[in-house]
Amino acid sequence: MYKLFQIDAFTDQLFSGNPAAVVPLETWLPDRTMQQLARENNLAETAFFVPLNQPDTFHLRWFTPKTEVQLCGHATLATAYAIFNCLKINRSERLSFQSLSGWLHVQREGNWLTLDFPADRLTPAELPGEAHAAFQLAPREVFLGREDYLLVFDSESDVLSLDPDFHALTRIPARGFIATAPGTESDFISRCFFPAFGIDEDPVTGSAHTTLTPYWAGKLGKNTLSAIQRSERQGYLRCTLQEERVLISGQAVPYLEGGFHV
Repeated sequence: MYKLFQIDAFTDQLFSGNPAAVVPLETWLPDRTMQQLARENNLAETAFFVPLNQPDTFHLRWFTPKTEVQLCGHATLATAYAIFNCLKINRSERLSFQSLSGWLHVQREGNWLTLDFPADRLTPAELPGEAHAAFQLAPREVFLGREDYLLVFDSESDVLSLDPDFHALTRIPARGFIATAPGTESDFISRCFFPAFGIDEDPVTGSAHTTLTPYWAGKLGKNTLSAIQRSERQGYLRCTLQEERVLISGQAVPYLEGGFHV
């Protein structure tokens, strides 16, 4: 039997933040099996990890119900939480993960976990006509990052009012769309839509904050920012831009511990 944990990430309260499944392995399962497990779990991401030959060092992969992804923040946070608090196999307060996005690191500081991720680079862009129609409300600025479009709106209420046509968005060659605006209770807020990957609206998206943080750091003239992802479940993050890296801090809460047979 294989172990499985389900962790709510970027929250300190159960049933909020973003739930992720975490599966510790000694050796990799076939890719097809991991994809089937992610589909069975039916969460935004299922994380799988195996230990490497150095202490506190692991190989980490993430799967949505439809596909493997290059980078996932909340499932990395959930994996670190499981290692630190459920499995207790760590020797230090810092974990390192080899991934499709290079080396990622997580530092534990009390109840907070800080992700050390590569910063995204933004290029001014035009929103494709089909996406423009899908959102109905025109953004003030549009950028293209590593995988996503960043749509900047004038106000938090504009972002909260969005009701995209998800079917139309699946036809556009991008991972997804990040909508953002200045926040009323934080430096900035966001909502994230990834229908092409089987996630119409993601509750809290750590990887999106590698795109959001460089933009807002430049806009607001400061490198440390507070952020809220305004999904129904909501998530709270602290973000710091450090040259070519973004530090994304959040908390996590365990929901489920069990096992499965394959």
